[in-house]
This record gives sequence, structure tokens and C-alpha cells, in this order.
Amino acid sequence: MALIEITNLKKHYASDDEVVEALRGVNISIESGEFITIMGQSGSGKSTLLSVLGGMNHPTAGEVEMAGIKLYQLPGEKLADFRAQNLGFVFQSFHLISYLTAIENVMLPLAIVKMSTPAKKSAARKALERVGLGSKLDRLPNQLSGGEQERVAIARAIVNNPHILLADEPTGNLDSKTSEEVMALFRELNDAGQTVVMVTHNPENGAYSDRTITLKDGMVL
Repeated sequence: MALIEITNLKKHYASDDEVVEALRGVNISIESGEFITIMGQSGSGKSTLLSVLGGMNHPTAGEVEMAGIKLYQLPGEKLADFRAQNLGFVFQSFHLISYLTAIENVMLPLAIVKMSTPAKKSAARKALERVGLGSKLDRLPNQLSGGEQERVAIARAIVNNPHILLADEPTGNLDSKTSEEVMALFRELNDAGQTVVMVTHNPENGAYSDRTITLKDGMVL
């Protein structure tokens, strides 16, 4: 059985007097350990799809099933728990807290986990070592380059060993050389068994993935 099963997914937004159909009956099946890129022009519905997939945006119709669990049949608190335990998120703007060090930023998702502080520090250190920042644990975000900040964001996303890593335009704010380094890192994580679903507008990023899904006007091409 697929790790992620998306069935007849629809998402409509009311905008003034009209209804905008962001997703119009999307069906996608993703296997455990796959690296998927979702591509499409601005307004194609790819970021909406990722937010629905991440349990952050209730669909108008259809279902998202992960590891056999129907995401939107879970009550609010259970859905939040499922997100915290199973999903890691990486965004285009790194969303790092400016007054926290790299290791403190990476420890944030562990705040709700029952672990001792030393165990949380150890997990955060290991995550930063995995992304090549083992020597910069105590740097503040403004002491790091854009690529390094993105690596901290990736370490934060993987610190709780999520089953699925969701990334929304993770190279959108980076130059081409740094983008290649970050994409190579995603490929490395995927080669180690991490399932990755990435939204991108950059065709070059698609080369790092196993499969590219193209959206147009809220539908899979």
C-alpha cells in the first residue's frame, strides 16, 4: 500500500462573489521512500496541495490518507499530534527565530516531546551534523549564510525523524550554486530512506527527484 494516497482532492476558496477552485479532483499515490517534485506555474495549486497534504488546510472534498490514516477524519488535537510525529516542514523563507542559536532553533519541534533536555540537545546536534553544520551549533541565524540557514531549517524538519518531509520552494531564495548544494542534501536524505515531497517552480530541481508531478489549473497533467 502507498504511504500517501490522495483521492479526488478538491479545495475551493470563496473570493468576493466568485469561487476559486484551487484543486479540482487531484489523485496522487506516493510510495514510502519516494522523492517527488510537484511542479506548475504560479496559481496551479501546488502550494495549496502541499498545505492540504501537511494537515494544515482542510480540503473541500476528497481524502488524504497517510500510512493508512485518513488525515482529515482526525479531530483537531489528534491531527496536530499526527503532524508533529510524522511530518517535517521546510519553507522558502526559513522561519528561523533570530535570537535563538542554530541548535536552539532545531530543538523547537521537540518542545512537545517527552524527552530530557540533554536528549533533545543530542538529537538537534545529530540533525545539524547530518546537514553539515556540526561546527556551527551556537551561531545565530544572522551569522549564517542563506544556504546555511536553509540547512538549519532542514535539520529542524528532520530532528524528530518524520516519515515524510514536505518542502515548499526550499531553494526559492538561494543562488544557483547554493540551490544545488541544498538539492544534493535532499537527495542524500532521500537515499537514506526519507520520503520527500517538494513543491518547486525550478525544472532543474526535478532532476534530483524520482518523479515529477505537474499541476495545471488545480489538476494533475
